[in-house]
Amino acid sequence: MAGMIIKHGLQMRKFYDITGLSVAHWFPGHMAKGLNQMQRKLKSVDCIIEVHDARIPISGRNPIFENRLTAIKPHILVMNKADMISHREKMDIEHYYYGQGMKDLVFTNCKLPNSKGIKSVIPRICKLIEDSDRYNRSENSSYQLMVIGIPNVGKSSLINALRAKHLRKSKASAVGGEPGVTQSVLEKIKVCEHPQVFLLDTPGILLPKIPDVETGLKLAVAATIKDHLVGETSIADYLLYFLNNRGNHKYVEYLGLEKPTDDIRELLGSTAVRHNKYIKSRTHQGLLKLPDTRVAAAMFLKGFRSGKYGPLILDDLQIVSSSS
Repeated sequence: MAGMIIKHGLQMRKFYDITGLSVAHWFPGHMAKGLNQMQRKLKSVDCIIEVHDARIPISGRNPIFENRLTAIKPHILVMNKADMISHREKMDIEHYYYGQGMKDLVFTNCKLPNSKGIKSVIPRICKLIEDSDRYNRSENSSYQLMVIGIPNVGKSSLINALRAKHLRKSKASAVGGEPGVTQSVLEKIKVCEHPQVFLLDTPGILLPKIPDVETGLKLAVAATIKDHLVGETSIADYLLYFLNNRGNHKYVEYLGLEKPTDDIRELLGSTAVRHNKYIKSRTHQGLLKLPDTRVAAAMFLKGFRSGKYGPLILDDLQIVSSSS
């Protein structure tokens, strides 16, 4: 069949068709306001913590940060949700970023405040600050940091993990399962007593223009763009294409399906029926029960976002490295 191949024992698409998809409305307007707030706070900041979802280590970086924030202040790159990628993938990320000249890269799992990555953040930052010129803040004995990143990568979770580790205190910053929980730059939050370290949580900032549809879909699969802006079915279809291309059919067991498929309509319909998820639709023939494919898409996406399909990275670092 044209446009199809047999791979991993499954007839599947050669490429992902982006016809009809546009990134034009995937950038919420409030983010520009947030970036301006962050720039105004820079004078009071000693160091920047740039947080990323380790599953989108390239797609998830916002070049605006480099141009307008991190080039001005010392900064550390944190790859969060590191428990959702493999050791080999961590090595690939390190190879890529060390090759780009990045010196301070940390992998974290904010669910474990006593983990190696979380414990290393404050000491690394203190060393960076001590080795830098603090200009107007040189007389201040406390350190003030700004946490930045695109939406829903774990900025607030990192703040709460650092507080739990160094202060033994409960969370001080709201954490949500979808992007957009933090809407503005907050007042400083203490995360360490010796030395005194305060953090500014910030809203997630996406690119004002996502460079291409596939990058946008990767961001959406990782829940950094609100699902309804892209469409649950479109996001689920890209995830299905991605998983099948890598021979990962763990979604079959997770969703209770009979076999793998490369047809998103088949997957969503079967999932809805399997889990008894229906919507009622009134027609000229009467009231009909139809499979609720939107709920099924949310279930399928939740499997990836909660790590049920195993350690996965959405960016192909080998291709990116060879082309850079």
